[in-house]
Parts: sequence; C-alpha cells; structure tokens
Amino acid sequence: MLDTSLVSGETPTYSAEFLRVKAQAERGMVQAQHSLGFMYVNGQGVPRNDELAVVWYRMAATSGLAQAQYNLGVMFQKGQGVEQDFAQAAHWYGRAAEQGYAPAQYNLGWLYAKGHGVASDVGQALHWFSQAADQGEPGAQHNLGMMFETGKGVAQDQEAALHWYRRAAEQGYARSQYNLGLRYDAGQGVARDPREALAWMRKAAEQGHAPAQFNLGLRYDKGQDVEQDSRQAILWYGRAGEQGHASSQFNLALIYDTGHGVARDEALALAWYRRAGNQGHAGAQNSLGMRYEHGQGVAVDAAQAAAWYRRAAEQGLPAAQYQLGQLLDAGNGVEQDPAQATGWYRQAAEQGHLRAQFDLGLRYESGNGVDQDSAQALAWYRRAAGQDYAPAQYMVGALLDRLETGDPVEATDWFHKAADHRHALAQFELGLRYDCGKGVERDYEAAHFWYLCAARQGHARAQFNLGVMYAAGQGAQRDLVEAYAWLHRAGAAGVAPASAYLGKIAGQMEAQQLSQAERLISV
Repeated sequence: MLDTSLVSGETPTYSAEFLRVKAQAERGMVQAQHSLGFMYVNGQGVPRNDELAVVWYRMAATSGLAQAQYNLGVMFQKGQGVEQDFAQAAHWYGRAAEQGYAPAQYNLGWLYAKGHGVASDVGQALHWFSQAADQGEPGAQHNLGMMFETGKGVAQDQEAALHWYRRAAEQGYARSQYNLGLRYDAGQGVARDPREALAWMRKAAEQGHAPAQFNLGLRYDKGQDVEQDSRQAILWYGRAGEQGHASSQFNLALIYDTGHGVARDEALALAWYRRAGNQGHAGAQNSLGMRYEHGQGVAVDAAQAAAWYRRAAEQGLPAAQYQLGQLLDAGNGVEQDPAQATGWYRQAAEQGHLRAQFDLGLRYESGNGVDQDSAQALAWYRRAAGQDYAPAQYMVGALLDRLETGDPVEATDWFHKAADHRHALAQFELGLRYDCGKGVERDYEAAHFWYLCAARQGHARAQFNLGVMYAAGQGAQRDLVEAYAWLHRAGAAGVAPASAYLGKIAGQMEAQQLSQAERLISV
C-alpha cells in the first residue's frame, strides 16, 4: 500500500516497530491494523497521516474490534482524516458500545444528549452514560451526576449526583473535583467544609481546570477561607486567564488596575481588560470604555469609548448603558441623539441603575429627549430616592412643592431625608420652610439649624439668611460678629443684598467686634 503521508522526493523514516506492525497489519491481523492506525494518528515511528489512520482503523473496525470502532468514531466526530460526520460517529460508537466498550458508551451518550448525528434523546443518553459509569468511565460518571443534579431525564436526586461526582473525582476527573468542591463550599448535600472544598478545588485547578483556577484565585483575592494573598490570586487567575477564562482575565485587570496587594501596573491592566473584552466580558468592555473616555493608559478616544460601552450595553450591563447614554446626550464620540440616550437610560434604570433613574427623572421634568411629563419625572425620582440617593430625594420634594397635586408635608419629609445626607439644597429648603411655616410649623430654631448646616457647606443664600437671623436674634442669641461673618461670606459669593446689611451691622459694631469678625472670615 502506498504511504501518502510522504511528500514526493522525501526519504521516509520508519521505526523498526512500525515496520513490524505494518507487516502484521498487511497480513490481516486485526489488532495490528488498529495499532497501525494509532501509530499514524500519533506520528509514532512514522510521519503522521490521519487519512491512513482512518483506512487502518476502518479495516479493524469492520472486523469487529471495539477499540478500532471507537477510534474510527472519534475520527468522524472530529473530522480528522475524514469529513466530519456525526451520524457515522454515532454508528461506530454504537457498534463498540454494544460490545460493552465504556469510552464508546460515554461518547454515544454525549451524542444523544446533544442531538449530534442522532435525534436528541435524554433517555438514551442516560442509558449509555449509566452503562459506561458502571464500568468506571469518569466522564460518564460526571455526566450522570449532572443529570441527577438537574433532574434531566431522571428524577432529581442530589445524593445520587454527589455519589457520581465523588466516584469521578476520586479517579482524578477535574470537572467532578470542581463540582464536589462547590458542594462542600455551599454545604449542598454535605456539611459545609471550607477545607474540603479548597482541597477539591485545588486538585481540579492543578489539572488545569479553568473554573477551579478562577475559584482559587477568587478565594485568595478576597481572603475567603484562606489568608488573603494577591500573588496567589494572580497566579491562579493567570493560569485560567491564559486558557481564555474571561472572568479571570477581568479580575487580573482589576488587581493591576487598583494595585491590590501588588504594584499598580496600568499597562498590564489594560492588556487583561482588552483580552477579556475581546471575549465578550461586559465588565471589561465597560472598563475599556471608561479608559478611552478619560484617557487612562490610552489616548482619549470618545468614539472608541462609545464602541466599547455599546458592546457592554448590548449585553445588558446597566453601567455601560448609562455611560453610552451620557455620550449620546453630549454628542461625544457619536452623533448627538437625546432620544437614543433616553432609551439607554431607560434600560439601565429599569435594572435599578440609580443615576439612570435620576437622569430619567430630569429628562421627563425638562422634556429633554422625551415629552415633558411631571408624573413620569416624579416616578423615576422616587425610584432613585428609594435607593437613598440624596439628590433624588431633594428633587422629589422640590417637584411635590411645584405640582398642584403635591403635598407640602410629604415634600418636607423628602427634604429631611436628603438633608440628613448633607444635601445643601435640601438643608437650605428646610431652613426656608421652618422660617416661613411651609409644610411645617414655623420654628426659627429649626430654621437657624438648617441654614447653618447649608451655610457651612458654602450655600450662599443660606449664609445670607443665617447672617440676617444672627443680626435679628432670631432662632439664636443675637450675635453681630456671627452676623457680619456670614453676611460677608454671602456677599463674597455674589448675594447682592448682603452688602447693604453689612454696612448697617458694621455701624453697630465696636472695633473689637469687627476685628473678631474678620478673624472668623479668614478661618
């Protein structure tokens, strides 16, 4: 038989073992035919040639050798040396499986589970997985565990799932080791045991199982059931990341971005963000958008920022939806489009994004990109206010004040909530309300208190009103020094009436008091 693995003109190099097996195969020895196929597949003693491997596997398979039938099925499944054909793969797996060959039973079960080359049939998948599992095939044991865990094709049975995972795990099957670790971590079907969970995770990770490597990295990163160790986190994230595990790549980027336990490295952070982002990790795409928007580690490029935000936004990430809305609002890197911006704000807001909810309220109140609608504005302000966002709490109060159907008492309650969060406008508004008796009983002491809170934060009108109250002895003991100091601050901030008041008060003050007031102003 012509050896087509060789290019014309090349001198063939064969091992003595290959020549011995080839001679036996050509004499019709079935086991030798199978071995020859194996040698061609692996380039063992002969240049690798998948096509010739198929030829020899087929000879042995046709003669009924189960192992050859299985290997021929693998070649058809992979499209290795032949055109990929799942139906042919199922045929040859089936012939080997009927002879009790466990690896073929496992692969046949997988084809039935996926509906590749055969009609999808959970019952057949369960049957063949069970046959292989009983013979100790770890992949089949694992898949049986998954079927019992999820109740797919069989009554859900967590004890049975645990049994099969453990059998596969004890044989060194990494996926089952990982699943067993998860169960010990969660206390699912077993008493929670962090040490046992870690041990099984480590076994899987050391075999290269990326999810287990990620899990180990996360534990060291957060100090969960182990001492926090950023270098160990980097080690395990890195191993998983090099295999393309996007979440590991993203977490690595975060470590280098923040300098968490290691020297901050912007270039490495960017590289890992990019690798994760190119794989579709929404968080990484959003981070890349922010870097391009603000020029962090890259030149400012609003168009690139918009492109990355959009990729994350289309996956439903609220932060990216909001950021994309911001760019569309401003026409930064994209054509200005208030209506489209509103659409992205809405998607983010409906997922609970606080700033998007607040901004939607602003848009409905002003009619920016939407028809003006005070009821909608109030509804979105309320949703953001319910998340304890002080600006939204203030806007609820302010809108209730302006609406004919508004309730001054409820408005005051919202101003109180915002003011308690040190919102200066709300503090000033409360001062006014207590000063004038709007929505509350008039209370000069309370007015003085809230004016003082706002004034200390630099609110000019509050500074003016506070100065007037000190001058009049309203809500506090009369104090011309304090009055002068606060009025001076208000005047410096542009409150026009403050100058006239200052002149009157200065005329009533002794030199010592003026000097004292000047010292207060300079502090």
